Amino acid sequence: MKLAKYLFFPALALIAGLAYWALSYEMAGVVLLLVFAGAMAFFMWVLVPTFDHEGTTAPIDPDFKLPEE
Repeated sequence: MKLAKYLFFPALALIAGLAYWALSYEMAGVVLLLVFAGAMAFFMWVLVPTFDHEGTTAPIDPDFKLPEE
């Protein structure tokens, strides 16, 4: 299930890139869509685990005080 969450939107971009290539044979747009799909897959892999506080977060310093104005 988690893999499906990571790859749903990147797969849509990949399918759009392949359909664009099949219809136009124009490589610049295809490469842009494929790079976008890869970047989206990477960021989804990094960010999806942090949804609903499931993943790792930065440690909280209990002694931290905001500076007084």
